[in-house]
Amino acid sequence: MSKYLVTGGAGFIGSHLVERLVADGHDVTVLDDFSTGRFDNIAHLEGRQLRVAEGDVRQMKHVEKAIAGAQFVLHHAALPSVARSVEDPIASNAVNVDGTLNVLVAARAAKTVKRVVYASSSSAYGDTPTLPKIESMAPQPLSPYAVSKLAGEHYCRAFFLNYGLETVSLRYFNVFGPRQDPASDYAAAVPKFVTLLLDKKRPFVYGDGKQTRDFTYVENVVEANLAACSSSKAPGEVVNIACGDRVTISGLVNMIGEIVGYVCEPKLKPARPGDVRHSLADITRAQEVIGYRVRVNLQEGLERTVEFYRSRKKKNAKAE
Repeated sequence: MSKYLVTGGAGFIGSHLVERLVADGHDVTVLDDFSTGRFDNIAHLEGRQLRVAEGDVRQMKHVEKAIAGAQFVLHHAALPSVARSVEDPIASNAVNVDGTLNVLVAARAAKTVKRVVYASSSSAYGDTPTLPKIESMAPQPLSPYAVSKLAGEHYCRAFFLNYGLETVSLRYFNVFGPRQDPASDYAAAVPKFVTLLLDKKRPFVYGDGKQTRDFTYVENVVEANLAACSSSKAPGEVVNIACGDRVTISGLVNMIGEIVGYVCEPKLKPARPGDVRHSLADITRAQEVIGYRVRVNLQEGLERTVEFYRSRKKKNAKAE
């Protein structure tokens, strides 16, 4: 049994990590300010080896208290969304950069921490035409969110080189799955499309729908985090976490529609500033460095996700 701290552990990805760690018998602490995370995401784990600390990564005292005794830190606390960062870059910087620095400083001071795994983003690559995206490419972030995530990577690398704190940065490509919030103004594409199509409503797409993404089911991300904690080759590295395949956004709508049983053409809206045109990951380094492999492909991941939202829809209907 190991002791883990999951920052942002009540969020979408964080709650899946917590669920897996608790199921594996580890001692887990969650640090979350519940600004975007929800206690409902981890409430079913109460009474097991789980401690929930309500706190903000921007407050060093909160981080220091939560990290005490931890051996591994999975840092997922962040203010997500490219669009939100364009509207409020100061808030994105405060949470994603200052908060990450606090976590690294506290991890170094704690002495017990063996490794910090940092949730980064494929947005760091920007809109360069070269595909697939390889970690050796020069980053060209377009949005404040992308800049903040890249800054976190650089801080992780600096702490490894200067202080010997083992860090690993995982560049996630469009993670999706159960528990994503479809109602937010900044909701990710998959949960928004699924819930609208279940209601037999046409979803809208920003841009012409021909832009492409490498969508990654959340279980793949969970496995990547666990592998990053144990691999001897991982410290100081940045690796892509994705499926290594891409689909157009309109094609994604069609795939979900076929699973749901309601196929339609999406409504188009103007493209948003900061959005990249095409995204596709090379996952060779992840395979070599942490032994990563794709466990759930896009089709299966979408089927699981649709089933989650369909079940939740039925449950809510019965409650009414």
